[in-house]
Amino acid sequence: MEVLVDILLRAGRSAVELSLFVLLPVMVVMLSLMRLLEARGVLDWLVDKTAPLLKPFGLTGLGVFAALQINFVSFAAPMATLTMMAQRGASDRHIAATLAMVFAMSQANAALPMMTMGLDIGLTLLWSLLGGLAAASATYYVFGRNLSVTEGQLDEHLDHPLADSAKGILDVINRAGAEAFRLATGAIPMLVLSLVAVTLLRTFGAIDALTVLLAPFLDWAGIDRMLVLPSLTKYLAGGTAMMGVVDDMRRAGQMSAELLNSSAGFLISPFDLPGVAVLISAGPRIAQVWKPAAYGACVGIALRTLGHAFLG
Repeated sequence: MEVLVDILLRAGRSAVELSLFVLLPVMVVMLSLMRLLEARGVLDWLVDKTAPLLKPFGLTGLGVFAALQINFVSFAAPMATLTMMAQRGASDRHIAATLAMVFAMSQANAALPMMTMGLDIGLTLLWSLLGGLAAASATYYVFGRNLSVTEGQLDEHLDHPLADSAKGILDVINRAGAEAFRLATGAIPMLVLSLVAVTLLRTFGAIDALTVLLAPFLDWAGIDRMLVLPSLTKYLAGGTAMMGVVDDMRRAGQMSAELLNSSAGFLISPFDLPGVAVLISAGPRIAQVWKPAAYGACVGIALRTLGHAFLG
């Protein structure tokens, strides 16, 4: 019982520290910046200019906005855009391509705080973009080619507050801060549970046993054995939980910055059990196209994995 209580206390302390002292400051700054750009119409302008360039990849203007949200806000932020795409008449094929892109790109709530752990955010965002475009294209032209292409009257401009005065700017910043606080504190329960589960598995030797079992394959493939723990955590408990585990490993000297960057392609994305469950809950039309989107996401994540592993 003393061992369990000690694990609970240590996991709780680590989760709170990571959420309030790493995740929260980063999210406040990035969300405030995103919301101010949104309120001043900069993002609408960017969407209008880039949408024609990305149309060959199977993306619409709202798809561009979803890409900005996943990379600079959080993995759950594109839910609102996906819902709006469904409500405003986007075709099933475009929705599937956009969902695949979101699945395959790096999630801001993990990638941005991990800069403090040695993650090269520039390369991460570059490969995120390339992987997202590959996922969208694969879904639109291959895995989702049989989906409906019928579109309604599509309105691709999102409603947002204005920041045309000092009071408006302050209001936008306050709203962004409140949103960031909800995101950071909302991650604490999952972080605590995942850190407790992972620590228990480590304490009772389950992780070591799994590593030994997988050792021949890992050695043959040239994969570092230290990636077993964060990979297992990521795909079962999500990117935020993985970030907590990686933070502990970096503090303990068990994972180098080089290993973190080389594995970022498959560790940092919302394509895991919690991420998929959250994103497809955006609406019935989104849930209907998750399978072709998942196949396309695998293509994008494979490209990101190879890019990070061999090209930095």
